[in-house]
This record gives sequence, C-alpha cells and structure tokens, in this order.
Amino acid sequence: MEMGEPSEIDHHHLDSATATATASTTATTHHLNVPAGLSQHEFDDLKHLVFQFHTYELRPGQCSSLLSQLIRAPRDVVWSVVRRFDKPQIYKHFIKSCSVAEDFIMTVGCTRDVYVISGLPAATSTERLDILDDDQYVTGFSITGGDHRLRNYRSVTTVHEMERDGQIWTVVLESYIVDVPEGNTEEDTRLFADTVVKLNLQKLTSVTEGMARAAAAAAAAATATATATAATTTAAGEFGVRL
Repeated sequence: MEMGEPSEIDHHHLDSATATATASTTATTHHLNVPAGLSQHEFDDLKHLVFQFHTYELRPGQCSSLLSQLIRAPRDVVWSVVRRFDKPQIYKHFIKSCSVAEDFIMTVGCTRDVYVISGLPAATSTERLDILDDDQYVTGFSITGGDHRLRNYRSVTTVHEMERDGQIWTVVLESYIVDVPEGNTEEDTRLFADTVVKLNLQKLTSVTEGMARAAAAAAAAATATATATAATTTAAGEFGVRL
C-alpha cells in the first residue's frame, strides 16, 4: 500500500461514516403538501418544479417549509423585484439597509451585508447568492455570517405564471431550511421563519401589484394621448380642406 493510501479498515470506517451520514438525513417532501393559497390542481402543475428546486436534505435539528403567494401582476414585474439580490429592502420587512461591495456584480457567489431593524433577535446578516436563473425565474441565497440566530439558513424563491378565473396570475414559491436554535423547538423556529417569509411575500404583492397598476395606467394614458392626437390631426386636416 502506498503512503497515504487508505487501508481496508479506513475504507470500512469511511463507508460506515458515509452510510451513517446518509441515514441521518431525510429529503423534504414539500412536493407532497399543497401550500396555503393554491388548489390541488394548481399545485399539481407546479409539483415537478417544487421537487426540482425546493427539495432539501434535512438533518436532525433542522426544519424546512414551503410557502406560496398569488400576485395579480405579470411575472416579469415580480421577477424584476425578486431577482435584485442587492436590494432586498424593496420588499423585505425588517431590513434597515443593505450594502454590497463597490465593484459588486450580481452573479452567483456575490455577497451582501444586511442590517436588521431593532427589536428582532438579529442585528446583521451576511448572505451569499447561490442561484440566479433569469430563464427559469429562480433565485436563492444562504446566510454565511452575521449576528443572528438563523444558522445554516438557505432559501430558494421561484416565480411562475398561472391561470385562474380566466386571468394570468403570478405564483411565488419560497422555501427554506434552517437549524433549530438551541433552546427552541422545531415548531417555534418554523413559526418564526414562516411569519417573516409570509410578511415579505405580502409586501412583495403590494409592491409589484402597485408597479403593475402604475404601468397599466401609464400605458392607458399613452394610448389616450395618441388617440387624442390622431383625432386632432384628423380634425385639423378636415378643417383645412373646408377652408
């Protein structure tokens, strides 16, 4: 055996350790549970995407959840806000400010420093962009440092189009996995994290629906102006002919 090459006993220990680690994790089953706000039929259309993007390997002492939000705004409008890793305060509650490096480029691996408002069990959070896919409307980040209690927090957000009542809606799915802090229960941790995510998604709804209404109003005003201009031009032409 060459120097540094594992022995058969070492291989046995490695295999046992790998088997133990594998046995101690379980995959989340978010694709089997319909989140609040969606019907079974609607969720069935999204299930394969939930399985693809919102499945985690759960270790003992961790919890995970999947939440959904229906938004009456075009997907591109919603995505334009969700994708801004450098501007989470646009729709996330409890964020006082967010700073990034001067040479910041929004790409996988970049980081941001988030400063949280007072009154929460956190002060700062250093976060890393894990995924940003503009084609599939997927983004996600993990918390890598800071003064907070959400250890090993990872989150994925996906944005989808859905038809309901003859109209096109946007569905936002957000999932996370996080360690249960010492002294807390899994239920307490999930309740806290779910509440924060829900409030963020509600604010996202308010912000993007407002953007959509403003865009629609601007488009209507532009159309009205164009129509009035055309009518005036036509009238002026007819008046000139009569002269």
